[in-house]
Amino acid sequence: MLRLGRVLLGRLRPAQPWAARHGAAAAGGEEERFVFLEYEPEPSLPPPPPPPAASARSRAAVRSRAAGRDGAPGGERARWGADLSVPPSGVGCSGCGAELQCRDAAAPGFVPADKYRSLSAGPGGVAGLRDAVCQRCWVLAHGGRIVRLELPPEQHRAVLSAALRSPPRHGRGPLLLYLLDVLELPDPVLPQLPSLLSPEVPAAGLLVVGNKVDLLPADSPGHLGRLRQRVTAACLQAGISRTQLVDVRLVSAKTGFGMEGLVSRLQRSWKCAGDVYLLGATNSGKSTLFNTLLLSDYCKSRAPDVVGRATVSSWPGTTLNLLKFPIINPTCDRIFRRQERLKEEALKTEDQLSDEEKKHLNRLKKQGYLVGRVGRTFKCQKESSVIDFDPDVLSYSIDEDPCGIPKKHEEREEFTYNEVKDARWCFDTPGIVKENCVLNLLTEKEVKQVLPTQAIIPRTFILKPGMVLFLAALGRIDYLQGEKPAWFSVVASRLLPVHIATLSSADAMYEKHAGQEFFKVPMGGKERMKEFPPLVPQDITLKGTGTTEAVADIKLSSAGWVAVTAHAEEELLLRAYTPRGTTVVVREPPLLPYISNVRGARIPGTPAYRTKKPPSLVENLKTVGNR
Repeated sequence: MLRLGRVLLGRLRPAQPWAARHGAAAAGGEEERFVFLEYEPEPSLPPPPPPPAASARSRAAVRSRAAGRDGAPGGERARWGADLSVPPSGVGCSGCGAELQCRDAAAPGFVPADKYRSLSAGPGGVAGLRDAVCQRCWVLAHGGRIVRLELPPEQHRAVLSAALRSPPRHGRGPLLLYLLDVLELPDPVLPQLPSLLSPEVPAAGLLVVGNKVDLLPADSPGHLGRLRQRVTAACLQAGISRTQLVDVRLVSAKTGFGMEGLVSRLQRSWKCAGDVYLLGATNSGKSTLFNTLLLSDYCKSRAPDVVGRATVSSWPGTTLNLLKFPIINPTCDRIFRRQERLKEEALKTEDQLSDEEKKHLNRLKKQGYLVGRVGRTFKCQKESSVIDFDPDVLSYSIDEDPCGIPKKHEEREEFTYNEVKDARWCFDTPGIVKENCVLNLLTEKEVKQVLPTQAIIPRTFILKPGMVLFLAALGRIDYLQGEKPAWFSVVASRLLPVHIATLSSADAMYEKHAGQEFFKVPMGGKERMKEFPPLVPQDITLKGTGTTEAVADIKLSSAGWVAVTAHAEEELLLRAYTPRGTTVVVREPPLLPYISNVRGARIPGTPAYRTKKPPSLVENLKTVGNR
């Protein structure tokens, strides 16, 4: 079994645009600022920490694959880059699950040959790689840079399908824990799920988890119940029957909201009857959910010390193979002790938390509207460490330098045979690639601008017929016909600027500023726009339901959506644009129908309203004044 042991592996060059493959916005302040006609560039980010290896070696590691094919000397190729003579290790990367190897720098699980040999040179052989992560995971975790891999979507599906079609263990099929991003409803991958399953190995059930609810503001009381209904409806529309659907839960794997409830639901209904597979589209948050469950009451008490954390990145498709941890058996005694802990924690106020807990809680409040506290009832008791020292090493004269104390080799923790012989496992699987998605057209830096990682603050505008709304250079909505003004509420990353223009000037604005700082994304100037697909239109007709309730959401692929609110019975003719190869989705009913009410006063002389951020809510924490 693997544990978290991050071994330094070097650096590769950043990725280029996502041509035919499958994000987190840079951290910002609490306040959302309205962007109109001008966009304030974000502060430059510090460069990623360099690996300790010499830069020449790092560059050689990157060039080695091409050099080897061009006939470079085998010794240099084997020393700094790939070495075709070394067979795959059979050991998985603890970050993404890919088999560690040094044969192909562009394939999953690559470790530079010199590092691979040094790790496997000990008496344990390739077992020495069990503390390592591949070079790609190290770069993602430490530098945030992206390493390109030649892994087609078909291979992702093959890995996932093979796992789901394997013979059932313990006499029954697995429970499927399907994770979907609530911002992406209707989920584009859910209809593909039946094709991945085998009729001979039926799943015991499907539990759907709506993730990233912390990013959405509460537009009215009871908005979570309405979101849950929307997720349930999306499952039924995708062909999932009510008999297959075990439950629908709403969580934030990042902030912990709803996670204790999810663990209780799994232990109460599924108990420890069989294996559990985490499924979902790329970038739905499966690896984050895996890591959160690993630090909860759902896994064996020693698992966090033995099992490696999954690599988490804004770049979709991080997990390349299966990762797993053993599920704890929820006996009656354990369920009782867990419930007692939850009751005790629910009686605490924020003032009773430790300084470290308060600091962590305040950080999560800045990132999301909904926050939870995930604890552990069953913790492994560790033996107290004994300090060994050598008096001769510690003593030195005034003319001598102090001698460094050599570090003792730490024994790697592993599960015993009895701990895992009958274990049920929770598996994290590779994400299923979303087709017709705008993220497939973007570079690493652009993806980080598009995908929100902090609480979304809606931006509302009142437009008259003949006006145009741009969301960066990734989406455009023209208000072509209507009798009265209408409200357009943008729900998207705070780093994507919104610009308002007239129909007569919109084309010229796009032609002049696309690829520039004005529109922010895409970035790279005229050369970048030469290869970027043009915007293509789709006409949309809507009928208003009232000035306080949106009639529909116009979803501009994965860049965000615009909720349209119009006077009752008012007919609107709109034209929505997205890049060629992506899709516009008209979502009726809207996900947040009262979102236009989450706004401040109108800014004089503009069509914009001041933004308003609702307060954050902490789950399972007593509010001062409540009894």
